Amino acid sequence: MSNLIKGLLTVGVIFTAVVMAYGLVLTAPTPEQVEPEEVSTAVRVQTVKKHPVQLKVRSQGNVLPLTESSLIPEVSGRVNWISPNLVAGGYFKKDEVLLKLDDRDYQSSLLRSQAGLARAEAEDEHARFELKRLEELVKKKLTSQSMLETAIRSQRIAAAALNEAKAALSQAQRDLWRTQIKAPYNGLVRSKNVDQGQFVQRGAMVAQVYSADTVEIRVPIADRQLAYLQLPLGFQGEIAVEQQADVQLSTHYGGQAYSWNGKLVRTEAAIDARTRMVYAVVRVHNAATNEGGQLQPRLPVGLFVNAEINGKIVDDIVVLPRAAIRNQSQVLVVDSENKLRYRDVELLRYDQDEVFIQAGLKAGETVNLSPLQTVIDGMRVKPTEISTNEA
Repeated sequence: MSNLIKGLLTVGVIFTAVVMAYGLVLTAPTPEQVEPEEVSTAVRVQTVKKHPVQLKVRSQGNVLPLTESSLIPEVSGRVNWISPNLVAGGYFKKDEVLLKLDDRDYQSSLLRSQAGLARAEAEDEHARFELKRLEELVKKKLTSQSMLETAIRSQRIAAAALNEAKAALSQAQRDLWRTQIKAPYNGLVRSKNVDQGQFVQRGAMVAQVYSADTVEIRVPIADRQLAYLQLPLGFQGEIAVEQQADVQLSTHYGGQAYSWNGKLVRTEAAIDARTRMVYAVVRVHNAATNEGGQLQPRLPVGLFVNAEINGKIVDDIVVLPRAAIRNQSQVLVVDSENKLRYRDVELLRYDQDEVFIQAGLKAGETVNLSPLQTVIDGMRVKPTEISTNEA
C-alpha cells in the first residue's frame, strides 16, 4: 500500500512540474523580430568608355646590317699600306682608301700600253694615208686594183691593232687603279684578314665590312598577330612607303635606356614550320642624332632590341585591366541597384596587363575590378569609382 502511495505522489509531482513549465512558456514575453541587414561588399569599379585604340604588336630581334660586303682585290700584289681605319670596329667613309698594293709592275704595264697605243696610232695613220693615196692613183689608172685591195687590208689591220692597243691601255689603267682598295660606302669593319707586307692573290678576301647608314632587324611575329598589321597572306616585296608601319625600338645598355624609330618595310614570305612565326623586317636609317640636348647614338649591329609595331586602329573599344575578366569571357557589371551581374563579352585581344573588349558592354556601365573570391549573381556591393590610371 505504501509503495502505491509513493508512486502516485511521484507522478503527481512530475505532472505538476510539467504544467508549471508549460505555463511559464506561454506567459513569457515575445522578443522583438529584427530582420538582419544585408552586408554590402566594397569593390573597385570602372566606368565603361569606348574610344578608338591603335593595336600594337610587340617582338624583339637582333640588329643586322642592310649591306655587308667582302673586300676582295681584283689584282695580285704585296701590301704596301693599310689604313688605320682598317681594323675590326674601324669606321670609314665612302671612297676612302683602305689598302694599297705594290703598283710598280702595273705602272710598267701602263707605260708599255701607252707606247703600244702610240705605235698603233702611227700605223693606223700611215695605213689610212696609203689607202687614200692608192684610191687617187686607181682613179687615174696609175696603179692596179690589187694594190688598192692590199692597202684596204693593211688599213683594216692597223685599225684593229689600234682598238686592241686602246683596250690594253684601258685594262692597264684599271689594273693600276685596282691596286688601291677603296670603301664602297660609309661603314664599319667587321674583320680584317691581311697585314702589312703580305702578298695577296687576286680573289682573296682581305676584310669584311658593312654599311653603317642603314640597319635592319628581323622580328618574329605570330601568324595570328598579322591581322593587327593588315598584311595579306603571302605578301612579297617591300611595302609601299605610305603603308609602312611605324616601329619603336628600345633597349637598355650600360644602365641607360635608348630608343630609335624605324619602319616595317617587308615580311619574309616563308612561315617557320616549327614555331608558326612570320619574320617581319624593320629598317632604321642609322644616323646619330641630338634629341633634347642628349646625343642619340647609332644603332649598333648585333644589339638585341625590343620592337613595338603600330598596327591598325579599331573603333569603339573598351579597355579594361586583365583582372576584370572572369571565366575567360565574362565580366561583373554593377547594375543600378548596386548588385553584381555576370555579362558575356567579346574579347578582341589581351595586351600586356590590359584587355580589349569589342562587344558586350555599353558606354556608361560600371564594371567590377576587385578580385572577389566568391561571387553570387545579384549580390549587393558598395562600388568605389577609380580612374583609368589607377586601374
